[in-house]
Amino acid sequence: MSAYPANLIEALRAEPGLKLSQRATKDAQWWPADAPQDKKAAEKRMVELAPLLSELQERLFAASVSGGTAPAVLLMLQGMDTSGKGGIVRHVLGMLDPQGVEHHAFKAPTEEEAAHDFLWRITKQLPAGGLVGVFDRSHYEDVLVAKVKGYASPDVIESRYGKIVDFEKQLLEQEILPIKVMLHISREEQYERLAERLERADKHWKYSPGDVDDRLLWDDFQAAYEVAINRTDNQNAPWHIVPADQKWKARLCVAELLLAALERVAPDWPAAAFDVKREQARLEAAK
Repeated sequence: MSAYPANLIEALRAEPGLKLSQRATKDAQWWPADAPQDKKAAEKRMVELAPLLSELQERLFAASVSGGTAPAVLLMLQGMDTSGKGGIVRHVLGMLDPQGVEHHAFKAPTEEEAAHDFLWRITKQLPAGGLVGVFDRSHYEDVLVAKVKGYASPDVIESRYGKIVDFEKQLLEQEILPIKVMLHISREEQYERLAERLERADKHWKYSPGDVDDRLLWDDFQAAYEVAINRTDNQNAPWHIVPADQKWKARLCVAELLLAALERVAPDWPAAAFDVKREQARLEAAK
């Protein structure tokens, strides 16, 4: 059982001249009739996806530890606060073998990182062959937060779009397949999630006063996302706009995107580097 390559995944693609206000955050007319229509059906599909993802990841990892070379996958998660990046990591990447996954959450640059080119700290965290890398935020923060809050000049921001396109082209040349996801949450849903974090003691650790500061800049961030996506979207490193108001829908979409990527790059099982029949005989003799 494979992903939904002809409808769901293609429908998630960012179109030229993307306007986020025209993309659904919840119900969508394009949602395929054969895709899960509610949370219960989505959970069933996720159960089906787990062994498929696990086998493909294991094949990828096995190729890297058997003495050969192997490609890698890099899932980049972007989105406003509370859009569900952490939930994606727990519920989607949690279906994979952790020894084959590398996760990195990018915060505000340290003093050392800020002294280098903005891609310096990103390059240091790229996944090695055979691994699935996950970036919770990424180099796109340097054309989103930096643009909205004026941390870099307009000329510097403008130059970074081209550098990002070149960088992601280099990723492909290094056999690292990028999956770029923007978790598209509505302003109304974000309010509900922030309110819940304030109401529940077990959610206080997730809350930051800076979340409200960024919320006040909502329209600026939406505009910055539109520019960044339109300037860096291309056939080789496409953007996917995932509706994030319903957590089950967002997680399912990312799981399907990851499955499609692994189906694209995962090699066959590596051939044994020994004589199998001889080793079977030796094992029997050692019984």
